[in-house]
Amino acid sequence: MKAMILAAGKGTRVRPLTYELPKPMIPILGKPVMAYLVEHLARYGVTEIMVNVSYLHEKIEEYFGEGHQFGVQIGYSFEGYTNDDGEVVPEPLGSAGGMKKIQEFGGFFDETTIVLCGDALIDLDLKSALFEHRRKGALATVITREVPLDKVSSYGVVVSDKDGRITEFQEKPSPEEAKSNCASTGIYIFEPEVIDLIPADRPFDIGSELFPLLAEKGMPFYSQTRKFNWIDIGSVKDYWEVLQGVLLGEVTNMAVPGIQVDEGLWVGLNTSIDWSEGTKIDGPVYIGSGVKVDAGATIIGPTWIGHGSHICAGATVTRSVLFEYTRVLPDVTLDELIVFKDYSVDRAGEMKHISQYESGEWANARDRRAARRREEPTAELHQLQQKKA
Repeated sequence: MKAMILAAGKGTRVRPLTYELPKPMIPILGKPVMAYLVEHLARYGVTEIMVNVSYLHEKIEEYFGEGHQFGVQIGYSFEGYTNDDGEVVPEPLGSAGGMKKIQEFGGFFDETTIVLCGDALIDLDLKSALFEHRRKGALATVITREVPLDKVSSYGVVVSDKDGRITEFQEKPSPEEAKSNCASTGIYIFEPEVIDLIPADRPFDIGSELFPLLAEKGMPFYSQTRKFNWIDIGSVKDYWEVLQGVLLGEVTNMAVPGIQVDEGLWVGLNTSIDWSEGTKIDGPVYIGSGVKVDAGATIIGPTWIGHGSHICAGATVTRSVLFEYTRVLPDVTLDELIVFKDYSVDRAGEMKHISQYESGEWANARDRRAARRREEPTAELHQLQQKKA
């Protein structure tokens, strides 16, 4: 079996994280989401993996290379073009269109292929899923998972008969309209004949275009409803909740890195924690390598503090995620926030630029000057930056 990882999207619902990172590169426990997928595929002996890339493609390609460090082979298919000014312009072809481009270029899809979205954590039993796919003689299989009925409006819902043959799709139906509570997980198993159906002359989507075409032609098209961990990072709110759950030990097969030095406290290499003047750390808390925690600071978990950060004296960080090199200034309180460079996002998903705070709440920890450099954009410039992103 071969694999295809879909990684060409912009991830607009996960801004500001995706201002500088493609969505598959968003870190969980310090490691990109897509790295967990590649490792999972390798565990099942799937070692030939194609990845379609577009937005910030170089971040993915530079990190994964040709896959040698994971014991696999990885190839890339870039979707976009270079304009007359020499600028690389992303132009995604749709999830199915990207597969067609790969097939036309080198004929990669010459056997059964599992297709995965590059922005979700899974522990699906691939061997079992492949066995059922072949037992039913399926040309295409959609892996689904049951979700609470009141949550169906967040998903594409798959309707199938008693044998698992797909009869209908509903895109984010209301609970009253839903004919099923089986959500598509964005994991598919395709035979080469399916790729032949994808047109080559335009963008084409798997869910909204390829699947209806399969149903219309009456091809062997099945769903498998399975119980497995499926953690989809659809929004920044989802990301915050995932990290909270991971630190609380609610996600199986994911261990907090570093060394556990106290109950609920893990640290990376060469951290410096001054325990005088009432410093308080209530876990679960991970403090990355090279982090400095000053005397009198308070950290309440679940909290993740990225490497190279600095928690100044009197600062309080509660149930938050701080990306690397974040300096929380003296006596500042950060409560249930994700802090990524010059942006923060609260648990409801509201994003703020550092310039929108009355006083500087945090700074770049690599800037060793005593005062934070204040080069705040005007509101008009800030809006322009967001549009460009």
